[in-house]
Amino acid sequence: MVNHTNWMQEVLKRKEDFMKDLKGVLQIKSVLDEENKTEQAPLGPGVKKALDYMLDLGGKDGFTVKNVDHLAGHVEMGQGDELLGILGHVDVVPEGDGWDMNPYAAEVKNGNVYARGASDDKGPTIAAYYAMKIVKELGLPLNKRVRLIIGTDEESDWRCVERYFEKEEMPSMGFVPDADFPIIYAEKGIMDFDIIQPIESYSTEGAAELLSFQSGRRYNMVPDLAEARVKLETGYARLEREFENYLTEAKLEGDFKRDGSELTIRVIGKSAHGAEPRLGKNAGNYLARFLQRMRLDEAGKKFLGTIGYFFNQYRGEVFNLYYEDESGDMSMNVGIMEYDQKNGGRIGINMRYPVTYAIQEGIETIQKSLENNGLTFECISHSKPTYVPKEDPLIQSLQKVYEEQTGESAELLAIGGGTYARALDHGVAFGALFPGREDVMHQKNEYAVVDDLLKATAIYAQAIYELAK
Repeated sequence: MVNHTNWMQEVLKRKEDFMKDLKGVLQIKSVLDEENKTEQAPLGPGVKKALDYMLDLGGKDGFTVKNVDHLAGHVEMGQGDELLGILGHVDVVPEGDGWDMNPYAAEVKNGNVYARGASDDKGPTIAAYYAMKIVKELGLPLNKRVRLIIGTDEESDWRCVERYFEKEEMPSMGFVPDADFPIIYAEKGIMDFDIIQPIESYSTEGAAELLSFQSGRRYNMVPDLAEARVKLETGYARLEREFENYLTEAKLEGDFKRDGSELTIRVIGKSAHGAEPRLGKNAGNYLARFLQRMRLDEAGKKFLGTIGYFFNQYRGEVFNLYYEDESGDMSMNVGIMEYDQKNGGRIGINMRYPVTYAIQEGIETIQKSLENNGLTFECISHSKPTYVPKEDPLIQSLQKVYEEQTGESAELLAIGGGTYARALDHGVAFGALFPGREDVMHQKNEYAVVDDLLKATAIYAQAIYELAK
């Protein structure tokens, strides 16, 4: 039986409600906040509010809803033994600095909606929700259950999907609206690890002292701010002139403040997603590179020197690990840099490796390299690669839908980003960023093109129907 639904027309009928519900979730500051966690809000009040918002929406619209330990939840429709899963998330990375508008106002301007989470991943999650709503309201016959699974810890440790799949069934197939169109069939492995510099008794006699260094909030973000405190007895004016020249040459902003013999030096860089560190300007890298010009105490010098190895080195070159296959090449982002004289140093690295890379050999190479320099390796988290063969029926169906809705070829992609597709036994990432659009995920002034979200909704609605009919 041929379905003649004009999916885009159905989306446009609901545009006003779509925008109201989209703005509602974007206006919630759902950043991980464990300092203020409770039993009812294990990841903080903002994250819980965003999850509740989506579940309340589902309940109001007549879906079956379930809250799983306040870490995840789902909105479900249809009947059948098999389950089609769609995985989105409502947590967001911190807003960062330098926005031209309130990052939680959900301001619409020139056809774009601006907010943290507009493209990653609240906008696409609302698109998937409305796609389900359209299929439900049209009363189309389905032979599978369809479930929008809502996560709340995607930007950090994935505790949401871990707990969810401990308690709930695994979909027989699924897709994730949290990346690029057309279809992502392969995702690299992702490992976060720390380089630890232990406390050692170094001489500080006659040298300036690095008192502290701080840059970065997340492994998977290029830091846009770095601050160092330095104790220095003489030469302030010359150092300040050098710093101003350095900022001019690097096309960066920063400031230089003196309080007695203590200096506070800051650099403002440009944030970007950790999957593509070349797109940002790592403030910590740049500040460390400047401070290396000074005659510093040995511990501070060692810490800055370790950071310095990574300056403009994004592809594993530091450890001689460059590797490439059809899924792409190796990448390393220096996401966190912390040092003080009492605790030593920590440098947090986000590593993304191709699907055929021998990761255990890579870990051993890193460990040996660090040990030779008096440093230690500590694995923080590790998510193995995911891959679905190009001839798989799931991919074939999504290609068909994408090409019918856009009139464009549905090329298959491989990425360094980590989506919930790797939490599924059988799933791929599918949109919602269209080819040629600017990727502003994790950046200041994050936005989504409203017409693109509406088009994605039409694609998702047809995909749900095709996969579940």
